[in-house]
Amino acid sequence: MQIIPARSQELIDLADKKIIILDGAFGTMLQSLNLSESDFRGTRFAMSKINLRGCNDVLCITAPQVVANIHMQYLEAGADIIETNTFNANAISLSDYGLSDYVAEINITAAKIAREQVEAIRENSGRQAYIAGSVGPTNKSLTMAVTLSDDIDWDTMVDAYSTQIKALIEGGVDLLLIETIFDTLNAKAAIYAAEIAFEATGTRLPIILSATLTESGRTLSGQSLEAFVATIAHANPFAVGLNCGFGIEGMISHINTLQKLVARVSVYANAGLPDKLGKYNETPQIMTNALAPMLQSKQINIVGGCCGTTPDHIRAIANEAAKYAPRKLFAPAAKLTLAGLDTLDICEESNFINVGERCNVAGSRKFLRLIKEENYDEALEIAQSQVAKGAQIVDVNMDDALLDAPKCISRFIRLAQVDPEIAKVPTMVDSSDWNVILAGLKTIQGKPVVNSISLKAGEDAFIEHAKIIRRFGAAVVVMAFDEQGQATSYERKIEICARSYKLLTTIAGFSPHDIIFDPNILSIATGMPEHNHYAVDFIEATRWIKCNLPGAKVSGGLSNLSFSFRGNNTVREAMHSIFSPMPYRREWIWQ
Repeated sequence: MQIIPARSQELIDLADKKIIILDGAFGTMLQSLNLSESDFRGTRFAMSKINLRGCNDVLCITAPQVVANIHMQYLEAGADIIETNTFNANAISLSDYGLSDYVAEINITAAKIAREQVEAIRENSGRQAYIAGSVGPTNKSLTMAVTLSDDIDWDTMVDAYSTQIKALIEGGVDLLLIETIFDTLNAKAAIYAAEIAFEATGTRLPIILSATLTESGRTLSGQSLEAFVATIAHANPFAVGLNCGFGIEGMISHINTLQKLVARVSVYANAGLPDKLGKYNETPQIMTNALAPMLQSKQINIVGGCCGTTPDHIRAIANEAAKYAPRKLFAPAAKLTLAGLDTLDICEESNFINVGERCNVAGSRKFLRLIKEENYDEALEIAQSQVAKGAQIVDVNMDDALLDAPKCISRFIRLAQVDPEIAKVPTMVDSSDWNVILAGLKTIQGKPVVNSISLKAGEDAFIEHAKIIRRFGAAVVVMAFDEQGQATSYERKIEICARSYKLLTTIAGFSPHDIIFDPNILSIATGMPEHNHYAVDFIEATRWIKCNLPGAKVSGGLSNLSFSFRGNNTVREAMHSIFSPMPYRREWIWQ
């Protein structure tokens, strides 16, 4: 059981009453102090063989009073939330300074320093403030590692984040701020790690997710803002917003985009763009004037400052924000939205969804040959061709006895994720092997589909796998299989789907809209009378699912229906046309 601390709940409640003020830049304040190498080393690391100047996080150990003073200045300026000095306090980033072994100590100490200042401001003024555990993006990119030759993978990233987040919780933070997100796969790893930490500590904290965009309006790894929101929605974030990258004026259009996508909006911009010397020159008044229209129009719930901002900026922002009511809590429309670099909404208006299945070693001899030869460049061309011809999802399957399927699917998807033509559409991770599914999920930046899970191995395995899939933020195809075998009749199809739906929505935590049932399209006209009703049973089961399992989608492999007529394309196309005006696509998803 995971408990939301009382202070965290207070913060959640406060968001409905006022615009919450976040603090400003920590690094800017430290730079103004001109600290020396010896200041960063302190007595603790006096003999370090690596220069530590610039490792702001280590100051929590070596110069705690410096950190405390900056916190207090922001609290006195009106900040409701102060961030721990832990932006880079993870094993990956700290390895540059030889400090990876000190992750837990730095984060626990940072949280305790912040707590002391919050308690002091409460005792002195009666004002309650809160602590955000700052979780930065690390200095690596999971999505772009394949092109940057970075020695980094999902498991390493999750381990680094989970150690940091557990320590922040132990230190007593009130919420997590996963910030400056430039690669959504990194953010997914942080969310995954947060869930591990919540389970380990029995404490669940609110999460703010804050992305940073490039001039293109996308993250550095290429995702649109809409795709980013769809990808991280499974975290049920307290707020979603933007920081860094721009000054306020550069964020206005993107903040407007967020209005219909997220429950609460946060924004903490730079004090303008840096000049030739790297300085940020927007004054508190200039920044406040730029913010005022968004505050007046009730577009913001949480506001603060990023690079170049100081307590003076936060004081001016707090005074201006106090004049206005916060943005009202917004409930985004419930629907299935998948994501690659862009989004794919599956709703009543979207009709059938085409799934390209040529990147499947079981369905394409050419693709199998290319993978065996490790000719990934030509294999990627198959995926590119499918997208160019209208595939809205790319299915990837490496299930072959002669392949190292986990390694192959990881390699192929990692390469596909940095190809802008393939990566723009969502991925379907297709395998009957759970380890292969996991390997695929660990490489996907957006919101994919897992194909598939079933009750074949019983409820315990089904629920365990479903919970992990949800932790990755993926949708899931559920086959009409159970412990007794494949459902062939209408009655068995609806029995298994109803049972699966209940387990997924009540125990595994799935949104109904992220569930896609495959009630089995089976071959007719086989010469066996008991097979003659298979097509009608599928249609009737689909109708029942749509009427009785609200939100769920239905998928079917049309080529199975006409398998008895293989070689007679005229008949096959006529049969498939009952389902769709485009008979050549094998896989479909019905809204």
